[in-house]
Amino acid sequence: MSKVIATLSDAIREAGLKDGMTVSFHHHLRNGDFVLNMVMEEIARQGIKGLTVQASSLFDCHYPLIEHIRNGVVCRIETDYMNGQIAKAISEGLMERPVLFRSHGGRPAAIDSGRVTIDVAFIAAPASDPMGNANGISGPSACGSLGYAIPDSRRAKKAVIITDNLLPYPLSPASIEETDVDLVVKVDSIGDPKGIVSGTTRMTRDPVALTIARYAAQVIEHSGLLKEGFSFQTGAGGASLAVTQYLKPIMKRLGITGSFGLGGITGYLVDMLEEGYFTSLMDVQCFDLKAVESISKNPLHKEISASRYASPLAKSAAVNALDVVVLGATQIDTGFNVNVHTDSNGYITGGSGGHSDTAAGAKLAMIVAPLFRARLPIVVDKVLCTSTPGSTVDVLVTQRGVAVNPQRKELKDMLKAGGLPVYEIEELKQLAENYTGAPKPSRPFGRTVAEVEYRDFSIIDRIGCVER
Repeated sequence: MSKVIATLSDAIREAGLKDGMTVSFHHHLRNGDFVLNMVMEEIARQGIKGLTVQASSLFDCHYPLIEHIRNGVVCRIETDYMNGQIAKAISEGLMERPVLFRSHGGRPAAIDSGRVTIDVAFIAAPASDPMGNANGISGPSACGSLGYAIPDSRRAKKAVIITDNLLPYPLSPASIEETDVDLVVKVDSIGDPKGIVSGTTRMTRDPVALTIARYAAQVIEHSGLLKEGFSFQTGAGGASLAVTQYLKPIMKRLGITGSFGLGGITGYLVDMLEEGYFTSLMDVQCFDLKAVESISKNPLHKEISASRYASPLAKSAAVNALDVVVLGATQIDTGFNVNVHTDSNGYITGGSGGHSDTAAGAKLAMIVAPLFRARLPIVVDKVLCTSTPGSTVDVLVTQRGVAVNPQRKELKDMLKAGGLPVYEIEELKQLAENYTGAPKPSRPFGRTVAEVEYRDFSIIDRIGCVER
C-alpha cells in the first residue's frame, strides 16, 4: 500500500480542501521554505477562496501571501511570528480581519484543545517513505527537528506530507508517523536549508552586545541557579547567543554540568553539549546547520514536539523545568512588560515565538537589550505592544547595568552582593534618554491589524494600523 499522490494538485483535491477551510504549515525551513508558497499557488489556481492560514511562523520568503490576501484566497492568518514584506503589508492595513498571534506554546494548546481546527495540514518533510513516516534529518533539505509540525499532524483532519526525498518503507526515525498521515506528495524541492540561518541567529561581534552578554552571564552566576543540573535556553539574537560564550568559562570554573539546553537549538549549544557542559539538548527547532547535523548524529540531542516544549495545557512541558532563559526585546517598559511584536514605530517585525512561554516557565527570565537602538530608547513608559507581561520578567540587562523586577528583591540583593551594577529600571530609562532625548509618546491609533493572544488564551494586546 502507498499513500503517494502523483501531484500536489491531486493531493489538494484528494484532501477535500474547500472554500473557508483552514490550512496549516510549519516553519522549520524558516526563510528557505518553498512549501507554503507552492501549496498556496496551487490552491489559488484551483479557485479556492476564503482560507485561514494557520502557520507556526511566516518569513520574508512568504511575501506571495500578499497577493493571495488581495485576491481573496486568504482571509485570515493565525501565526506565532511574522516578519518581512508580509508583516509590513499587514501593519499598513492589508487584511480586513486582524491577524491572530499566539506563542509557540499557545499554538499547540489551541490545536490540542480544539480551539483551532485544521482541515488540511501541509507538512514539509526532508524525508518520507510512501506511507508518510517522515523526519527532518535526512536528504538535501534536512532541517533537523520537526517539533512544530507534530501537533498539526496529530490533530488535522487531513495531513499531507510534502517531500523531495522519498525513501523505502519503513523510514526510521520517524518524527511524523504514518498513523497520522493521509497523503504523500513528492516534489522537486521543499526548500533551501541555508535559509534556516538568518542574521539574528549569528554570534555578535558588537562590543556593546558583548558587554551585555558578559553582564548576563554574571547575573546567572550570582542568581543562585548556576549549580549542578542547571537548565538553560537562549534566544536567537546576537547578544542572547553571546551569553553562551561567557557562561562556559564560569561553568568550567565552578565545575558545573548542566542538565539540558532547550528550545530552538544553535551550534553554540551544540558545542556546549559536545564539550560536556550539558548532558542533553531538547530541540523543537534547529536554528542553524550545525544543529541540524548534531540532531541527526548525537542521541543526546533530542527532538521534542511543540506541545512538549511549551504547551500550557500539556500535563507537563519542558519550559516549566527551565532554570534560566535569556531573551531579547524591541522595547521594555518600566513595568517590565516586553514588546517583541513591533518596532518602535509600530510596524510588526516578529512575534512572541517561545518568548512568553519561557518567561512564564523559567525560574529566571532575563531580557538582554541595549539602552537604545537607532537613537530610540529601549526602556519606555509603556510598550507599543505587550508580548510578555512584566509579572513573568525578572531582570533587564543592558550595557550600563541591570534592573531587577521589584517582585524579586532577594535576587536584587544577590546581584548587588555579586558586584553587578544594579539600577532601578527608571534610572536606566533616564540614562538612555540622556543620550537620545525623551521620545514623543506614540502608539498607532488606526484600526486593529493584529491581536496578541497570551498563552492562557486571553487577548493581551492589540496592534494598530500604522500610517504609510
